[in-house]
Amino acid sequence: MNITDFIAEWSDSPFAHFREPAWQATSRAPELVSEALRSLSDGYTIVDDVAIHHRAEVEAGVNINGPAIIGPDTFVGAGALIRGGVFLARGCIVGHACELKTSFMFAGSKVAHLSFVGDSIIGARVNIEAGAVVANYRNEFSDKRIRILWNGENIDTGVEKFGALLGDDVRIGANSVIAPGAILSPGTIVPRLSKVDQYP
Repeated sequence: MNITDFIAEWSDSPFAHFREPAWQATSRAPELVSEALRSLSDGYTIVDDVAIHHRAEVEAGVNINGPAIIGPDTFVGAGALIRGGVFLARGCIVGHACELKTSFMFAGSKVAHLSFVGDSIIGARVNIEAGAVVANYRNEFSDKRIRILWNGENIDTGVEKFGALLGDDVRIGANSVIAPGAILSPGTIVPRLSKVDQYP
């Protein structure tokens, strides 16, 4: 399963060389984002391990724990928490009081206020409405390894933390829950107040 089958921009991103499954990319997000920090073009201000483009808007009260890259024309609202290795491409929106943890987010995608996204890869032009949760940990099971039923195949990822691979143009409605270990094809629409759980 190639990330580029779901997210076209992956092949043009700083992570194009990484060809392992999505859950391996998120497991190595701090390392991958740290590597990308070393090869950024002009226009970024880098303090410690946080890079913010001069055309990005980061409101007061945002907490960014690096490594992190905040791309051009991206907005991060007050009260947001970004941590654990995060990449935001151009034109993204992370709304007020969101938490984005160990995730990659591609151009033009939006995570509305009061949402949580953990250990995920978000394609371009994805819209996650307010109050949605992309969960990353199977707290309810004694064996917490993430397993996914995808196209009739039972995939054991071998990792304990993985949220979702959200293809380009996915839409997730307000107050929906995406259970840990989800794969959503490009253009998928998740209605408001829904649950998606692909555990076998």
